[in-house]
Amino acid sequence: MSDALVIIPTYNEKENIEAIIRAVFNQEKEFHILVVDDNSPDGTASIVNKLITKFKGKLFIENRTKKNGLGKAYLCGFDWALQKDYDYIIQMDADFSHNPNDLIRLYNTCSKDNNDLAIGSRYVKNRVNVVNWDIKRLLLSYFASRYVKLITRIPVYDTTAGFVCWRKNVLETIQLNKIKFIGYAFQIEMKFKAWKHNFKISEVSVIFTDRKEGESKMNGNIIYEALFGVIKMRLNGLPK
Repeated sequence: MSDALVIIPTYNEKENIEAIIRAVFNQEKEFHILVVDDNSPDGTASIVNKLITKFKGKLFIENRTKKNGLGKAYLCGFDWALQKDYDYIIQMDADFSHNPNDLIRLYNTCSKDNNDLAIGSRYVKNRVNVVNWDIKRLLLSYFASRYVKLITRIPVYDTTAGFVCWRKNVLETIQLNKIKFIGYAFQIEMKFKAWKHNFKISEVSVIFTDRKEGESKMNGNIIYEALFGVIKMRLNGLPK
């Protein structure tokens, strides 16, 4: 039984899903994987189900009936992980924008270095580690993180990062049923609540590489939620 679970949310990731699963299982450290699929019409879940027979006891899937937000998918995965009593829960994308070779670094930052939360950061100390993004998207992402840091005062450079390792007790302490945002701002809210609870946060410098296969899920509504959501968080204080 592994003590660490990697949660991979999917929607139409048939080009990437088998490769990312095999890459995670090829790491020296044994990680289990939970795929949370939002009823992908391209057959992503079917690919995972076939692989489950090969990786029995290590690969799992949660099938959701519809696509209703990245945050909802992760919350589903977090609940599953807590029920199964994993000590470390890692969230990552299916498209190789997060390098599976960095999993052990995030894991060790929590398990060996005694941090509660490890963030795979693209912008540690304002260094930009992003490959294959156009300049518009890069600037939007970078200044969104700067904006969040300014508004909320959270001491994190990459507040919108989606490559994160959580200790179990952080997710148990945060009231997951009270998370307000389901899109891009979900990443911000989770980190903000962990910080408000005085958990120890560390950023691990990683290189983020834009997807080569499949389509990006970024859209205007996600960005709108992030920009205006943090103002609501700041004004409301986001009670624990």
